Amino acid sequence: MKDKWTRFEFRKERTRSKIREAAHGLPRLSVHRSSKYFYAQVIDDVKGVTLASASSQAAGDKRVSRKNLEDAKAVGKMIAEKALKAGVTQVVFDRGGQVYAGRIKALADAARAAGLKF
Repeated sequence: MKDKWTRFEFRKERTRSKIREAAHGLPRLSVHRSSKYFYAQVIDDVKGVTLASASSQAAGDKRVSRKNLEDAKAVGKMIAEKALKAGVTQVVFDRGGQVYAGRIKALADAARAAGLKF
């Protein structure tokens, strides 16, 4: 059996190719989760520009908490508000090879609740 990092790289590339096929010109909501913070970007791959970005690190003192679901929900809400302000209503979700559960799912659900369509 392959080690966990090799499996992660395979999963990441497999999901990246599926996102490219499914995008059809839509911007993608890319999510990165580090050990301390969450980062989310709405990226237009056709033009190669970032339309909106949000992170738990940029929230500063407004952070709800550290490394848990409430923090992920706050970032999801922030990215949805910024994307809607930029004129983006529908995106393709790019979870960056991470498993769709826990904090990644909480971020996606908060973005959907704030009005972003996946």
